[in-house]
Amino acid sequence: MKKWRCTVCGYIHVGDEPPEKCPVCGADKSKFELIIEKEPVAQKTEKSEPAPPESDVPEKPAGDALPQSPTGGPYQFVISQLLKHHAHPISTHVPNGVLPVSFIFIILATFFGFISLGTAALCNMAFVVISLPFVLFSGYVEWQNRYQGLMSSLFITKIAAAAIVTLSAVLLVIWWIFDPGVLQAPSLARKIFIFLSFIMLAAAGIAGFIGGKLVFKD
Repeated sequence: MKKWRCTVCGYIHVGDEPPEKCPVCGADKSKFELIIEKEPVAQKTEKSEPAPPESDVPEKPAGDALPQSPTGGPYQFVISQLLKHHAHPISTHVPNGVLPVSFIFIILATFFGFISLGTAALCNMAFVVISLPFVLFSGYVEWQNRYQGLMSSLFITKIAAAAIVTLSAVLLVIWWIFDPGVLQAPSLARKIFIFLSFIMLAAAGIAGFIGGKLVFKD
């Protein structure tokens, strides 16, 4: 049975033909390459012919390719280091880890009167806003270099989710700064604030889910 590798994300498909679309990243079949398996080298005997050279097989799957040596100057060196050390998967732990805690604190501050937790939620979201420029930049670098800037539905969804998280977090922090008592009294504004916080959390979860799908290729 033949094996095909997606040159965008590295997914391996077994079958006579590549799939119409990659089930992981959504790349079409033209992005698949046939994997040529290495054959064992036959032992030489006095009458045996020399074994043919082994077929070349890419040692590193697609989706993990790094830029070549940083001949393009300091910027290219920084890009290569971001990819080499997995800066984007690491940096996404900030919004994906802090935002759920912030949302829980908002709920506790709203319905149980824990005002101090509301302040803590604001500080957490402000920290997320500060970290987002690096998260977005490292994500863009990863998308362009590891995944060839593919605009499949998967990546469009991930980009949209990242945009929603960014805009929601910035809006909520600004809103809270100008109206620190928004959670203290029942009002339409409080309901909108909580709903927007939930949307932000859901978008972060979607972006994290897609990231995990690309990493684990399932």
